[in-house]
Amino acid sequence: MLIKSFTVNSPNVHYTSDKISSKYEYGTTTLVRGKTETDWIIEPRKETFEFQLDRKVPKFGLMLVGLGGNNGSTVAAGLLANKNNISWETKEGVMKPNYYGSITQSSTIKVGMIDGEEVFVPLGNLVPMVNPNEIVLGGWDVNKANLLEAAKRAKVLDVDLVRHVAKDLQSIVPLPGVYDPSFIASNQKDRVNHVISGSKQEQLEQIRKDVREFKSKNSLDKVVVLWTANTERYSRIEAGLNTTAAEVLDSIKQNKSEVSPSTIYAVACILEGVPFINGSPQNTFVPGVIELAMQHNVPIGGDDFKSGQTKLKSSLVEFLVGAGIKPVSIVSYNHLGNNDGHNLDEPAQFRSKEISKSDVVKDIVESNEILYRKDEHPDHVVVIKYVPTVGDSKRAMDEYTSDIFLNGRNTLVIHNTCEDSLLAAPIILDLAIIMELTTRVKINGQSMHPVTSLLSFLTKAPLVPKNTPCVNSLSRQRAMLENFCKALIGLPPENNMLLEYKLKM
Repeated sequence: MLIKSFTVNSPNVHYTSDKISSKYEYGTTTLVRGKTETDWIIEPRKETFEFQLDRKVPKFGLMLVGLGGNNGSTVAAGLLANKNNISWETKEGVMKPNYYGSITQSSTIKVGMIDGEEVFVPLGNLVPMVNPNEIVLGGWDVNKANLLEAAKRAKVLDVDLVRHVAKDLQSIVPLPGVYDPSFIASNQKDRVNHVISGSKQEQLEQIRKDVREFKSKNSLDKVVVLWTANTERYSRIEAGLNTTAAEVLDSIKQNKSEVSPSTIYAVACILEGVPFINGSPQNTFVPGVIELAMQHNVPIGGDDFKSGQTKLKSSLVEFLVGAGIKPVSIVSYNHLGNNDGHNLDEPAQFRSKEISKSDVVKDIVESNEILYRKDEHPDHVVVIKYVPTVGDSKRAMDEYTSDIFLNGRNTLVIHNTCEDSLLAAPIILDLAIIMELTTRVKINGQSMHPVTSLLSFLTKAPLVPKNTPCVNSLSRQRAMLENFCKALIGLPPENNMLLEYKLKM
């Protein structure tokens, strides 16, 4: 059963016209050593947290860096189609808009049972969240094409859908963007005709001005900025350049060449008090940027959208390891023909992607020292090749080889055709919606930590606070988000024990 509206009746939950407050008992365990090295004592612990959530959903704007790319034009068309309930014709028949692929709009959470039937609520209805149909979209691009031209160039959307939203897409023109040819592939230079001139400091100030003007022009309460532009190469991390907030700001003032465009956007947003999300794999959040976000208490999150192949990989490896099977080799081969693939054709940019993909099973492997020694891990190889013919319809081929009982071998081979931008677009919306939600939450009277690990379900290389475990397991990431939203309204986690049905009545 699906319900869409409810209130929680509990002495620990209080509703006012503008707030939901809850007292939440958080259960954990701690471990201490016993009398010997091999003897451990596990102690259950309970701690009470007080949550407060602003119920008012703000008028909300999303600014994309890379607005004119495949992802940006797909997001724009999707918002227009859903907002205006546009139908369009394909060879398969009449199609209607949806938000499939969005965890906030198209997934559900169990909230209880009635007469033996499970009851579910859409995640987006569990707590007050931004309605994507109300999002005001804007952003930057280093190519000046309007979004109608961009959508036609991307070749992602059905032609009849583009025709229905053409007028609105044509009216959306990206702002000039920051361009540094040393950070993206040389094959991108022919697309570049719409850039912010001047020094890095001048570029920073222009980005800040653009954000302020976008917010003012559209009478917005809040804005989130998200990077969905080309993958950059990794920036060097070194003292005097970017290891502290002061160094980053000084490096921008001195126009140092190793400050990346994505870092300039991130710093501009932090200084404007606007959350920034990195949807690509590069190390935008160098240590100095993280320190700056901490100083200004501005949320940041990333890195790298987790859409098709990586979600499957983390789920499958978790299943195998959970079943006591030992994956010893994971080989992923991708070929795609969109501009993302073209940019990744050069080694420095591919290396950024390779790094973000390489650790997606790390915590799963480390969870089982029966299968893996401390210094052991599966052979993990990632290959990406640019093949123009396939366009945005990426082909992902994976081979998983595992050790099984008595030295046997099991091999799974999976072919996955993913329409890249159609998977990424709803993730972009989810990232923005969940990031906005965190800005309305207080825990024990304090704002949430600026490094927003709550976004980890949606990112390949989750950014987490210092001394915090990085969770890549998809089920644990989903549970973290689900249980956090439940805690905001005083509901317990789903334990799946079904004890009420385990006793003979």
